[in-house]
Amino acid sequence: MLLIGESLNVISKKIGKAFKERDPKPIQEEALFQKEKGMDYIDINLGPAKKDGHELMPWVVEVVQEVVSDIPLVLDTSNIDAIEAALKVCKLPPLINSIMCRPERYEKMIPLAAKYNADFIALMWGPDGLPRDENERAALCVELLYAANEAGIPNEKIWVDGIVTPVNIQQPQLISLMEFQGMIEDIAPGAKSTCGLSNISNGPPVHLRPILNQTYMVMLQKKGMYSVISDPLDEKLTEIAKGKRQDIVDLIYSIVDGNEPDVSGLSKEMQDYAKTTNVILGKTLYSDSWLEV
Repeated sequence: MLLIGESLNVISKKIGKAFKERDPKPIQEEALFQKEKGMDYIDINLGPAKKDGHELMPWVVEVVQEVVSDIPLVLDTSNIDAIEAALKVCKLPPLINSIMCRPERYEKMIPLAAKYNADFIALMWGPDGLPRDENERAALCVELLYAANEAGIPNEKIWVDGIVTPVNIQQPQLISLMEFQGMIEDIAPGAKSTCGLSNISNGPPVHLRPILNQTYMVMLQKKGMYSVISDPLDEKLTEIAKGKRQDIVDLIYSIVDGNEPDVSGLSKEMQDYAKTTNVILGKTLYSDSWLEV
């Protein structure tokens, strides 16, 4: 599975300060760190960047490319002018994150992707916000991909993001996303897929975030997920994504298929993955102490 590093982000105090002060050192250190940790893409997230995004985004792109020129970049901001300015200076074909399924957004942004031959993330956020279920996700997907195809963008350059929700607030949506993920190949042949993986663990205690992220990544992988936007600090997640922990993958796949293991015969590590899979599936009620039960 491909990994998109998420930590070159304005919400980071260190990175946000570097963006504001135009200090290249922390930005370049983070880019080099993500390369060292095996990220396949580096996401540059400016947030809204309403004031100076059109100047800041291309500057950050060029700063990153000075030290990391062999990893493609993901351009992440809601400022369309900033996206276009960055597209002009990218050395490798970039990925636009993201284009929502709202006509007022995609009618402006799809032509940009076509003009610069960029891939883009198709975000299943419609006029009414978050889709209620997999069928609404599918309807939005068809609408957005049709508009892109009409502009000459093939499915192969589109990365569908069905939107991950927090496990402690909207757990049923996690199952809906899995169902939708399994539908993508039929409704959008050739399209790729991705998601903001860490959203699942927004809210739970910090020490529980990694196992939630890791477990759900494997569950989505089983349904065909192509990539995830992930935390470069989570080395175990990277190991799992790169095929180095097949034991974890096999266990989670088996539980998703309805085969409950004999928990008493599992190591503590594997018991934790089994318990977490059942929490995400809704078989066990979520609480911050699910690993202790």
